[in-house]
Amino acid sequence: MRILHSSDWHLGQHFMGKSREAEHRAFLTWLIEQVQAHQVDALVVAGDLFDTGTPPSYARRLYNQFIADLRVTGCQLVILGGNHDSVSTLHESRELLACLGTTVVGGITADPADQVIVLQRRDGSPGAVLCAIPYLRPRDLIESHAGESTQHKRQALSAAISHHYTVIYDAACAVREVLQAQQAQQAQQAAEPCALPIIATGHLTCVGGQLSESVRELYIGTLEAYPAAAFPPADYIALGHLHRAQTVGGASHIRYSGSPIALSFDESRGSKQVLLVDFENGKLAEVTPLPVPGWQPMQSFSGTLKELEAQLQQVFGQACDDDQTPGEPATWLEIEVRGDDYLSDLQPRVQQLVEALPVEVLRIRRQRSGSSTALARDSRETLQELSVHEVFERRLSLEDTLDEGARARLGEAFDLLLAQLQDGESAV
Repeated sequence: MRILHSSDWHLGQHFMGKSREAEHRAFLTWLIEQVQAHQVDALVVAGDLFDTGTPPSYARRLYNQFIADLRVTGCQLVILGGNHDSVSTLHESRELLACLGTTVVGGITADPADQVIVLQRRDGSPGAVLCAIPYLRPRDLIESHAGESTQHKRQALSAAISHHYTVIYDAACAVREVLQAQQAQQAQQAAEPCALPIIATGHLTCVGGQLSESVRELYIGTLEAYPAAAFPPADYIALGHLHRAQTVGGASHIRYSGSPIALSFDESRGSKQVLLVDFENGKLAEVTPLPVPGWQPMQSFSGTLKELEAQLQQVFGQACDDDQTPGEPATWLEIEVRGDDYLSDLQPRVQQLVEALPVEVLRIRRQRSGSSTALARDSRETLQELSVHEVFERRLSLEDTLDEGARARLGEAFDLLLAQLQDGESAV
């Protein structure tokens, strides 16, 4: 059995005013080619298919066209909802998409069987059982009560997540037993039936996971990170939410595939990939990263204006002398100015440095320090990028006169108020 593990496509994302449509279109075309070249049995997308709950029409067209193209390859597709996805948006066409070999699990339901999916080999035989667990919204798992401490809420949420995984895993084990018994009977073998692996998914932050600039949302309610040891003993756990490809806690079977394109400048420093996962005799055999090509170059530079001029000329000066390849995109730049940050005409000075270079400056920021800028210590951040809790914590950090007890009481009062607001929204 061979699956392809991907996540965090964020179709429809606009990056500092720039559309990512061309990159996403190129990625989806490349992905179809990989499915065909490696004869993939099933593709699992572990959340954040779209960048927002109301994706633009072109993003929906890309999604629908990809499903139609993938159908021709004979590869099964499973889409899991992420925290950026709208459950209702994903589910609006899932019955139709089921006819095209695509299973969509945008959110959890009352019946655990809805989250157990049999992944089939290309010959139609069962190849694995999937615990299809999407992003778990706290309001779907626990109820908030007045007077609960933050620590109590975290423990309750962690326990609820563990319970949900256990329930789905047990249901998957039951399905596996039935399938293996059927296979043994069909083969008229009284001996040990063909083993089937169990795969689980998740869209959350695990303890020790490396974050990136584009991952700023509150991870799972008030739970900062989920311990990897709390996952059930699945043969492979395909995770989404963190945009850097990585293993979790040194466990080779618990992995984030990462986003296929760089969603922030700090992500552009590393390579992007999808994961080719092979199983043999019901067990994980090999995980092979497939590097994703980069279609939009992005780079960050930091220094004084004089240092920046030297750096830019060293990297891009030769490109000015040579003819640029027709259709080749200009490199998107992030410029951090050190030492000269007092200048009032900083932006025109930077634009003068890149004049005639095959680049486009998307962000210029000044290097700052000191407690006076603690609330906006990073000029890359906007309120839209920060979670409600992060804004509260930044503001609270400016109050030097508060002791730890007062800070804790304010934090608990804020958590209670936020929970009440969320409960009111879910009731509507």
